[in-house]
Amino acid sequence: MATLFAPIFEIPAQLQPFTNLADARIGAKVLECSDEFFAEANRMLQFDAPIFVEDKFDDHGKWMDGWETRRKRHAGYDWAVIELGVSGKINALDIDTTFFTGNYPASAAVEACHAPNGDFSQAEWHSILPNSILGPSQHHVFEVENDQVFTHVRLNIFPDGGVARFRVYGQVLTQRFDQEQIVDLLALQNGGRVIAYSDAHFGHPRNLINPGPGINMGDGWETKRRRAPGFDWCVLALGQAGLIEKIEIDTAHFKGNYPAEVSLQAIYIEDATDPQLIPQSMFWPFLLEAQAMQMDHIHSFVNEILAHEKISHIRVNMIPDGGISRIRLWGKAK
Repeated sequence: MATLFAPIFEIPAQLQPFTNLADARIGAKVLECSDEFFAEANRMLQFDAPIFVEDKFDDHGKWMDGWETRRKRHAGYDWAVIELGVSGKINALDIDTTFFTGNYPASAAVEACHAPNGDFSQAEWHSILPNSILGPSQHHVFEVENDQVFTHVRLNIFPDGGVARFRVYGQVLTQRFDQEQIVDLLALQNGGRVIAYSDAHFGHPRNLINPGPGINMGDGWETKRRRAPGFDWCVLALGQAGLIEKIEIDTAHFKGNYPAEVSLQAIYIEDATDPQLIPQSMFWPFLLEAQAMQMDHIHSFVNEILAHEKISHIRVNMIPDGGISRIRLWGKAK
């Protein structure tokens, strides 16, 4: 039973700063859909790239890794209402039909609304993507021009068919925390994001701020083996500026490829562009000086944290290379 894997897809550079608000890992889910006869709608919200298993069939027919509806024999279209994992402003959409070749929708449209309590009775749906042509087995990236904050989207496919993955890229609406509440200020669900990195050959640094523990070695930041002097680094923005009381660096699953040491630099800065932060980051003061790492271990630091004012950005230095599963910055928003 041969399994085919989706071609590697590099997220366009302009989308790199944004979060996939429809990521199942941060709580996104399908609330309702018109039909999911061949494949359940929640599959299209999975983080992992789709696969195709050549000889896999179930009671409804060919198993597909995505959302697939039955062939429509009357006028109309299919739809799915999705609750975003976190509310935010939507900047772009990716409707991925990978492996849907003779069963992809002819076109698709997307609407969005703001219904923070899940009450749609007073919600107003706004078109954020007009009906747009789709093709077989490919990514379709559409930019969205809308400054409103949304909590839900509705994907409409015409007239029927299948979607492998549906991504909603946007800016997380930052929650307002009590100033005495200890939270992970770097967490994806709290608005943390990756700005830049030296290398991501085996795993992207955006995995560092994913919710929950790392699933496996692929669910972390891992660089190629360094064959020259230096070390690897990444720059991240906190969802909210604050004072850090505890740092956790988790090397889960990294056993023969964990870094020798890790250090953190940090700064508080307002209204900075991402490009200007990258060269300046090497001069930021240290929040945590270089600390020895162990394999497959959660390293917690409290007393080792250097005195600091509130911070808004960090630079993670991974010395000289290797892999880290998660980083948590526990502190109070200021």
